[in-house]
Amino acid sequence: MLKHEEIQEYIKEQINSGTWKPKAKLPSLRDMSELFSTSIGTVLTAYSALEKKHIIYSIPRSGYYVLGKDSLQMNSRPPAIDFYSGAPDSRYMPYDNFQHCVNTSLQLFREDIFTYSNSQGLPALITALQKQFRQYQVHAEPSNIIVTSGSQQALDILCRMPFPNGKQTILLEQPAYYGMVKSVYLCNSRVIGIRKDFDGIDFDELERLFLYGDIKFFYTIPRYHNPTGHSYSKQEKETLVRLARKYNVYIVEDDIAADFDTDSRNDPLYYYDISDKVIYVKSFSKILMPGLRVSALVLPPLLKNIFLEYKEWTDTYTSILSQGSLAVYLESGLFNKYQDSIRQLYINRMKILRETAEEHPYSNIRWNIPDSGFFACMKLNSEVPFQQLQPYLFKNKISLMDTSNFFLNEYKNYSYYRVSLSKANEKEIQTGIPVLLNILSGLQPR
Repeated sequence: MLKHEEIQEYIKEQINSGTWKPKAKLPSLRDMSELFSTSIGTVLTAYSALEKKHIIYSIPRSGYYVLGKDSLQMNSRPPAIDFYSGAPDSRYMPYDNFQHCVNTSLQLFREDIFTYSNSQGLPALITALQKQFRQYQVHAEPSNIIVTSGSQQALDILCRMPFPNGKQTILLEQPAYYGMVKSVYLCNSRVIGIRKDFDGIDFDELERLFLYGDIKFFYTIPRYHNPTGHSYSKQEKETLVRLARKYNVYIVEDDIAADFDTDSRNDPLYYYDISDKVIYVKSFSKILMPGLRVSALVLPPLLKNIFLEYKEWTDTYTSILSQGSLAVYLESGLFNKYQDSIRQLYINRMKILRETAEEHPYSNIRWNIPDSGFFACMKLNSEVPFQQLQPYLFKNKISLMDTSNFFLNEYKNYSYYRVSLSKANEKEIQTGIPVLLNILSGLQPR
């Protein structure tokens, strides 16, 4: 591929992925020539070709801007190695078994499908969830379990609704799951952060924020954190729950990765809660499929009615077909068998990642690689903005997420890079990680 064609493909990829939105300004001719180690004339050739295709446009004495996607619905080159995705590997999904459950649910819940349902959730699913949650050491009454259309809906409602403690500020680990970061901004919530690294958070700082910060709730992913991969110890969980009780702060526990845990005695925060301060949120998008759009949360009794009021006027109720299919899948025992196999898949991938990282050590890159889950994380000695990294990823056919999206604006940081193993197999890990490490190390000062 000629250099100007490579630049065109790179620009198309940024537009198609949504990284560069319509009306976004492209890098200058000089900046792009430096990124691709080529002449300004070659960049101008690439820009002119895209302008003729009505993908970008120019403004005299200003520069080039994104117009939109090619009318021919161009597709950028698929990356050979995907360290980006947070969705499960579709090659291992139990399609035949789950299709059987869908068909069965159509028969079992046909009357429910043609009527308006309870906003709390399908009773059969709530019963199945109560049993399943016991595996996670979450012993909840059915009346406190509420089904939502994915965990994102649950988080959005929790951001918007008032809490009995009368407080207004949401506290987020920094970095935190980017969907939660987006929710607090879209809901115009008052929000502050607490720094979290591979060793966790400063609990003295947490107590100070609980005391003086007017904290409505603290959002946390306590095991296999997204994006750092960090998990809290038993002592840290007990401390966190104790502080929440002492200062009347609620905790939103996002336990999305519970199914991947290798230690059956690794209990959630909910297990240690004796004062109804923990809100337990569990999604099935990582272990099954995001398109199912079924999540559940266990709410303290004081929060239930107000949450249901907000949910009812958000989407009335969650899809009955999805709820019924999941209920059948859980009750049949098929989920537990699949859960064991998929957990072992990611244990193996993390093991390969750890071995590969140890074989290619870099003094300016520090790793956190858990024993399971989707995500490992690298912390660089110095910040490398993602825009600077993108061209090198593109040239080497590697896909990686811009981890700066996991930070609140005032905490924005380019030192962390999440490595997802959700779709990268063992061979791709062994091939792609040395290349990625070499790129990141080379972009940092020696």
